[in-house]
Amino acid sequence: MNLNRPFVLASNVFKEVVRDRILYIIGIYGLILVVAMRLLPDLAASTEAKMLPDFGLAAMSALGTIVAIFVGTGLVNKEIEKRTILMLISKPVSRAEFISGKFIGLSSVLAVLVAVMTGIFLGLMKIAKVSYSLESIAIASLFLLLQLCLIAAVAITLGVFTSSLLATALTFGIYLMGNISQDLLKLGNLSNNPTVEGITKVLYLVLPDLSRLDLKNQAVYGMQALPNTTALISNAGYGLLYSVMLLALAILIFSKREF
Repeated sequence: MNLNRPFVLASNVFKEVVRDRILYIIGIYGLILVVAMRLLPDLAASTEAKMLPDFGLAAMSALGTIVAIFVGTGLVNKEIEKRTILMLISKPVSRAEFISGKFIGLSSVLAVLVAVMTGIFLGLMKIAKVSYSLESIAIASLFLLLQLCLIAAVAITLGVFTSSLLATALTFGIYLMGNISQDLLKLGNLSNNPTVEGITKVLYLVLPDLSRLDLKNQAVYGMQALPNTTALISNAGYGLLYSVMLLALAILIFSKREF
């Protein structure tokens, strides 16, 4: 694999996504936080110091997930539908380079989104005079990026062999199930039914455990509420490994497709 080609493709993806005004979602995020700053003191005056940071991180996660899913599922399908894929594969670009470039490009967009939204979040927290732990917010934002990249890998993988609409629906389903996979496992253990336990264990092993990368609730309470360093490294490694495995699967499926 020529390492330069995926980054050239990634650059094109980044420019294309920006041109599609996806980054306008940053403005929407800022507007949501400003409205929350005005409304939350009236709705929950005594808990504003905790609700505003929690709401800001949750909004960041929701908007980032929407971008990862809707853009990710269309990255490959758009090329197929427009038949531009024929021009791309006729050039000295391998299919592994093509998928890798798409993922790197989308991950770059997500990194910019998370970085800018985090900056807006911290700025508005300072304006609102709400105390927060900079270190915990930074770690939560980094893990949010890892989670979004994993979701993007799911979206790209599904978009390789299904329509954009079906891939979007399936990715949303995996996202929802992935956030409760640990609860499903506990539910299966409580059922005392071997069949249910087996099904929940399979689901837990197959579905990405997105809760391992979700630190927004703990980050509100500072560094002491976050997992220890060993757990953080383990969870980060899990997210990266799962993303790589999904991309390998996407490359394998895409290499078998005929156009």
